Amino acid sequence: MAQYNPKHFLVILIFSFIFLNTINSQTRVAKANDDLIRKTCKTTKYTDLCISSLKSDPTSSKSDLKGLATIMVNVGILNATDTYSYLSTQLQNTTSDATMRKVLELCTLKYSYANDSLKSSMDDLLVENYDYASMHVTAAADYPNGCRIAFKWYRSLAYPAQLKARENGLKRICGVVLGIFDQLFIVFGAHS
Repeated sequence: MAQYNPKHFLVILIFSFIFLNTINSQTRVAKANDDLIRKTCKTTKYTDLCISSLKSDPTSSKSDLKGLATIMVNVGILNATDTYSYLSTQLQNTTSDATMRKVLELCTLKYSYANDSLKSSMDDLLVENYDYASMHVTAAADYPNGCRIAFKWYRSLAYPAQLKARENGLKRICGVVLGIFDQLFIVFGAHS
């Protein structure tokens, strides 16, 4: 049978205290960041989209407002990149319809521009040029309009439902980003 040793008890007690303190501290940080996410998202156009997007990124639990903005810009970049890839595939699979190819080429270009604009907004965000970052996000949200309009030019072509959903998704993401940028602008102001 093991002998009771006060030193072992003291060591166990100290490690238990440190362990419980660490867990409690991490819980407080996660709670504080959960509160920051909710407070931040509440001021955006699409609160639920904002919350779900930010909470799906593990780095959001340790992010400040600028970090949350960075996460949302990356969500936009992923959306624009995915739509560009989708359109590129559609373009490769469309061989016989010259009109459809023309429209898909234009759409692919527009989503490429949207992607580039979001990347430019990230560059501006990093150097705290929130006004320019906002202009780039606004442009990114607008580029898909050119694709939708191109489909209207050719009445024989229907605007695909999947493309409409992707356009709306990118616009909503950009709306969230702009809401977060507005908060950054209020807190930190613009840099020139």
